[in-house]
Amino acid sequence: MYDAILAETVSITGHHGDAIEAYLARPLSPGPHGGVVVIHHMPGYDSATKEMVRTFAVNGYNAICPNLYWRIAPGASPDDAAAAARAAGGVSDEQVVGDVAGAVRHLNSLTSANGKTGVIGHCSGGRHAFLVACGLTIDAAVDCYGAFVVKAPGPEMPVPPTMKPLMPIAGNLSCPLLGLFGNEDRFPEPDEVTELERELSRLGKSTEFHRYDNAGHAFFAVDRPSYRPEAAVDGWRRILDFYGRHLAA
Repeated sequence: MYDAILAETVSITGHHGDAIEAYLARPLSPGPHGGVVVIHHMPGYDSATKEMVRTFAVNGYNAICPNLYWRIAPGASPDDAAAAARAAGGVSDEQVVGDVAGAVRHLNSLTSANGKTGVIGHCSGGRHAFLVACGLTIDAAVDCYGAFVVKAPGPEMPVPPTMKPLMPIAGNLSCPLLGLFGNEDRFPEPDEVTELERELSRLGKSTEFHRYDNAGHAFFAVDRPSYRPEAAVDGWRRILDFYGRHLAA
């Protein structure tokens, strides 16, 4: 099987018609391929997130990550852009949904697209993946330890005021949801995961939640001490199986 991929920085049309930067990776085989929008975490549009985009391409998906901080700090390093975003009060939920909608349109415009698209995010990106799945019609969503879906952040958390709970819109969830969480996490805590799972079940939504012992926040992050190989390897297996069932041609 031909296994080459192409990865590059592109410009897409985001919220309100704004041109923003995005990182695209896609197989060079003709397809058709499902699409995945990777939503970066609060530290920004960094090398670890771009590696996730390439991983999806290696596994047969057209994948893209929009730079949600592009308007605030175009061309800045991930650390500087994230700091500028925090100083500006964060990115509004409306803008995130608009930018992801633009990323979905870009994926579906590719000649190798099969018309099915999923989203995935970690940490704040996990919250945003849930937000997008409630705001757009998509085919599959993955929430990796998304914080502040159930509860608002406390005063001890230096997060933007845009991080409001999303439980009021849970009934709008448009697709199956895979949730991956650590039992030692505080953001979200295990009881929040239980509450979210219970509410989505009550609403009749299709969900698959998995929790990992000895894993806290950011257990997928290979560049951090929080990395937990056993949980991360199993998590990647579940993600690819989930997308294989929902995004296949």
